[in-house]
Amino acid sequence: MVRANGAVSLRELARVVQTSEVTVRRDVRALEAEGLLDRRHGGAVLPGGFTRESGFPQKSHLATAEKTAIADVAASLVEEGEAIVVGAGTTTQELARRLARVPGLTVVTNSLLVAQALAHANRVEVVMTGGTLRGSNYALVGSGAEQSLQGLRVSRAFISGSGLTAERGLSTSNMLSASVDRALVQAAAEVVVLADHTKLGTDTMFQTVPTDVMTRLVTDEPPPHDDRAATELQALADQGVQITVAGGTASGGAAGEGAGMAGRRPRRESPLPVQRRGGPTAQLRSAGASLHDQQAGERERARVADMRRR
Repeated sequence: MVRANGAVSLRELARVVQTSEVTVRRDVRALEAEGLLDRRHGGAVLPGGFTRESGFPQKSHLATAEKTAIADVAASLVEEGEAIVVGAGTTTQELARRLARVPGLTVVTNSLLVAQALAHANRVEVVMTGGTLRGSNYALVGSGAEQSLQGLRVSRAFISGSGLTAERGLSTSNMLSASVDRALVQAAAEVVVLADHTKLGTDTMFQTVPTDVMTRLVTDEPPPHDDRAATELQALADQGVQITVAGGTASGGAAGEGAGMAGRRPRRESPLPVQRRGGPTAQLRSAGASLHDQQAGERERARVADMRRR
C-alpha cells in the first residue's frame, strides 16, 4: 500500500489488514528498521518521503473520513457574503463541496478541483488565479498565479499542506505550490490550516504558513496511543494557535476544542485597552469638582463681605 500510494495512515493499514493500530505500529517500526519505509506521526511513507509528494489519485484515498470531518467543521466557520481564498488539496476540495450552500460567498482559488466543486453553485462567485497548471494536484502555480493575488484582501484563507509542526508551521514538498500558498496567506486577515492527524509532526521541504501566522488549525482526533501528535497539538496551542478538533468531545457543537486548548486567542488578536478607575477621565472629573467647590466658596465669602459693608 505504501509503495502504491506513497503514504498511508496507520488507521487505513489497520483497517485493510484487519488488526489493531498497536500491531500495525509495531510492524511499521520493524519495516523502518529494515529501511523499507519511513515512519511519520500517524502513518508511514516511502523512504525519502521528506521530498516526495504523492499525486492526487493517491492523496484522494488517504484519511478520507478524517478529511470529511475536517471539511464539515471548516465550512461552519464561513459566513454569508464573505470573501475567502481556498488553496489546493484534497481536504480543501472537500471543503469546497460544502461551501456551495453559502449564499453570497466569493471564493478565490488556484485549484481546478475547488473551482469544479463550486461550478454549479449559483449563489457563489468563483475567482480563479492565473498561472501554469500543475497536473499532479490540478493547481495553478508560477508567477502568473502569484501576481494575480497581489493587492487582494479577504477575510480568511483555508490552506492545507503536506506536513505540520509547531517549529516550522505548515509545509509542502513542492516549491511552486509553496510560493502560491504563501501568496494566498498574505491576502487574508486570518489563516485557517486544514490538516489531518497524519500530517502532524511531518516536516517537508518548503514552509508555507509559519506558526505565528496561523490563526486556527482544524484537525481530527489523533489515535489514542499517538502521544507525539497530542504533544504537537499542545505545542501549537502554546504558541497561540486555536485548535479545533473535528468530532472532539469538548463543547462547541460539531467542533470541539482540544483538551487544554480551548479559549486560546491567536497571536494576531490583541486585547482592547480598558479604561481603569482613577484614569484620565476620573482625574478630569475630580479636578472639575474641585474647581466648582473653589468657585462656590469664593462666592459665599463675597456675599458675607457685602452684608458686612451694609
